[in-house]
Amino acid sequence: MNTQSVLHERLPAVPLTAGVYLFRDATGKVLYVGKATILRQRLRSYFGVPENLEPKTRRMVAQAADLECIVTDSASEALILENTLIKRHRPPFNSRLKDDKTYPYIKIDLKEPFPQVYFTRRVQPDGARYFGPYASAKSVRRTMDLLKKLFPYRSCTKPITGHDPRPCLEYYIHRCVAPCIGAASQEEYRTTIQQVILFLEGKVAPVVRDLRRQMAEAAQRQEYERAAVLRDQIRAIERVAEEQKVSTAREENADVIGLALGGDTAWVEVFPIRRGNVIGRDRFVMEGTQEEPPSRVLANFVKQYYNAVTSIPPTLLVQYPLEDDEAIGAWLAQRRGGRVSVRVPQRGEKAKLLQMVAQNASQGMEESRYHRDWLTDADALEGAMAELQEEMNLPRLPRRVECYDISNIQGAHPVGSMVVLVQGKPAPAHYRRFQIKGVEGIDDYAMMQEMLRRRFKRLGAARQQATSDGQGEEGVVGIKQEGWGVVPDLVLIDGGKGHLSAALQVFLELGIDFIPLASLAKENEELFTPQMSEPVVLPRSSPALFLVQRARDEAHRFAITYHRKVRSRESIRSALDDVPGIGPRRKRALMLRFGTVRAIREAASDDLAAVPGMTQSLAQKVKDYL
Repeated sequence: MNTQSVLHERLPAVPLTAGVYLFRDATGKVLYVGKATILRQRLRSYFGVPENLEPKTRRMVAQAADLECIVTDSASEALILENTLIKRHRPPFNSRLKDDKTYPYIKIDLKEPFPQVYFTRRVQPDGARYFGPYASAKSVRRTMDLLKKLFPYRSCTKPITGHDPRPCLEYYIHRCVAPCIGAASQEEYRTTIQQVILFLEGKVAPVVRDLRRQMAEAAQRQEYERAAVLRDQIRAIERVAEEQKVSTAREENADVIGLALGGDTAWVEVFPIRRGNVIGRDRFVMEGTQEEPPSRVLANFVKQYYNAVTSIPPTLLVQYPLEDDEAIGAWLAQRRGGRVSVRVPQRGEKAKLLQMVAQNASQGMEESRYHRDWLTDADALEGAMAELQEEMNLPRLPRRVECYDISNIQGAHPVGSMVVLVQGKPAPAHYRRFQIKGVEGIDDYAMMQEMLRRRFKRLGAARQQATSDGQGEEGVVGIKQEGWGVVPDLVLIDGGKGHLSAALQVFLELGIDFIPLASLAKENEELFTPQMSEPVVLPRSSPALFLVQRARDEAHRFAITYHRKVRSRESIRSALDDVPGIGPRRKRALMLRFGTVRAIREAASDDLAAVPGMTQSLAQKVKDYL
């Protein structure tokens, strides 16, 4: 008797109630998780005439060696349990959100006296406000960057006493209200945080009204600089809101969901609309969707996505009718605490809006498929390098591309990055970081020049030696092919003509004329070279463009990451760093013992001297300095 017959004979013992079922293979691995309002009836459909089953279901049943049922009190409970089990087991025959357990959120904890805006991947029942999930960390960073430009909340993590001697740079560029020095009270700071929350909820109008009131009050008090800052903030918020505005008949709250299928994966676009404004756009990937109808894929997305979100709108506009729509509708209403309408608009403005979102999903799927194939296809990468060589008239195939970028904030903590693509793929072992030391103030060109001089001075010296020995370019290229001695086939600078001119000046100083040099300007994705007066404009679908974009984006990411590290390291400096004789070890020991600089200041000399590594004279010196 085969396995399917054995499983079929177990059906009479399956209860006639709601629940969840799991098919497992011979090793115990979960193949599929499903739910049913009546378990026995649903499972009976798997063991009828095989030709009546979908091909994907036939393959699953053929591999099944065991069956497990879990009874629930209702269909809604079954749906919740199904989501949980799919997330836990990631069965190959279920369509499922890719890496759904790692989606990030924005968190604001209002229990803090001066709340911060956090990035988090964990939603906890702690009373904080959570916004998300977002499709990626990049989506959250982009949103948080926008929020920081619009609202002056604090980005530091230090305790706020209101008695700091001076504020940080963000206060002077109007990016923070500086509660650290008492420039804003706790109530005033919380007003800013409430504006952030309202903006994230899509409620722009009350934010603008409140800011206009504050601006008028500041003008009446003749605080014209404060009024001008508020005016600029209002304009920035209104500009963002105008860019997000959607033409709808009414200001309503809805999520618009579009779907594009592509073999084993599906691309889902979610446009959240709040009060008639598109407040974001997120893209999600579903796995295991081969041979599944769009109504089922979309239903599985809705179940898994809205099981993770922190708020559900009253309306979902979807591209296809959802499979098992009644149970999903009831579950959504239960989660929201109010009615949820799931609609497939056929005409009018909402249908046009849904069509736009569906087109974005199709475009995203095409780009994803093309980039995925391109990034893993050696022939495609070879073709991209060949195209780049031809378009830029390079002397040799750009098998090694070095890309450089600078990161700083108003000249503070400047750093540089060098990333390397070998055969079109990132080579992290060759990446290098530079801390800019010889440039004062805001001068990106000088910072780029310092980095390039440090990178290429040895090659410049090698060129001079080769020239004096009567050798040409080949002599330089053959000197050393490791470390700083390796010769790149192309040096790419992140920037426009100005950055290119600054880099070219360094090459001329060092006598380097055998390495091709170019810059990539981000606005129009134009490539500038010293030899051509007009930029090289590659087609948007060009593999060569993808190659240089990949290098530029990787250099930018690497520079930003290093800059954050340096900035974070600087931000944890304390008054102890200025005390002679107190190095990192003693500082760490003091902080472990007392916790804060204030506690160290208030401690007795004998208590300080009792800390490992400290002496009575050092303890007294710490007391004198603090």
